[in-house]
Amino acid sequence: MIKGTVKIDAKICKGCELCIVACPQNALGLSPNFNEKGYRYVELIYDACTGCVNCALVCPEAAITVYRQAKPSKKTQVKSE
Repeated sequence: MIKGTVKIDAKICKGCELCIVACPQNALGLSPNFNEKGYRYVELIYDACTGCVNCALVCPEAAITVYRQAKPSKKTQVKSE
């Protein structure tokens, strides 16, 4: 399974919750804290991110950056005899 993670810029997040609804892994939730503008911002609450980027695509503030782990290489090493 591919693993990913997200970085959310809490300073510009307005807590619209579109990313929470778009996340198929239910990995995002609203923070109990508020940002400087007075909004509850979104944070990664469950480490189940697959890097699908749905959250970043629906974010109207472009506050989410998605990072994916590289896929393992399927190349096999050739043994020299």
